[in-house]
Amino acid sequence: MTEGLRERKKRQTRQRISRVATGLFVERGFEHVTIAEVAAAAEVSVNTVYNYFEAKEDLVLPPDEASPQRLADIVRGRSPGEPAVQAVLARLRDEVRRRDRKVGLTEGFGRVLEMMQAAPTLTARLGDLGRQMTEALADALAEETGAAPDDPLPRVVAWHLGCVHSLVYAEIGRRTAAGESPDAIAEAVLELLDAVESLLGERVLTYAVRKDQPCSE
Repeated sequence: MTEGLRERKKRQTRQRISRVATGLFVERGFEHVTIAEVAAAAEVSVNTVYNYFEAKEDLVLPPDEASPQRLADIVRGRSPGEPAVQAVLARLRDEVRRRDRKVGLTEGFGRVLEMMQAAPTLTARLGDLGRQMTEALADALAEETGAAPDDPLPRVVAWHLGCVHSLVYAEIGRRTAAGESPDAIAEAVLELLDAVESLLGERVLTYAVRKDQPCSE
């Protein structure tokens, strides 16, 4: 569906507020900037900020970008015949190759990362987000495969994927902090994903192959 003018303006306003807020947080520290200061810098009202972002942490980790459903959505959207793990690995490789902002391969990410690591509420949010992603993925895998409630396999596979996802972000953060270029980091992370895939067992790599969608009558 084509994005309408109203929706496009709302998205642009949301992005501008988040961008301005992140710049202030990086400059002065997350805990030293108020919502009122963000609103003034973005030239909107405080109410407008809260209309777009329920919590201050959402300005840095917008729910539509840092979603607990991220891994589950990747798995649900995979092609027929594709296993769950392969779908996630393929998406991560694609995002790294495209230098997608979702994986932090953008200029200035190092300073943003330092700001986030210095803010306890943001680090706590990241930890909660990781756990929620894994739980949502386990639920999606269990539902799709028809696993029994006491079957540990959906949780085991979800844990593997959650760990890989976290490892990718940790590696990008570590190398960014060390001053490596986005291109060098991308190359290293792609090698990391190849190593992960080579170490995962066949049962994990071939788990939950998506069946062909039934033809509609």
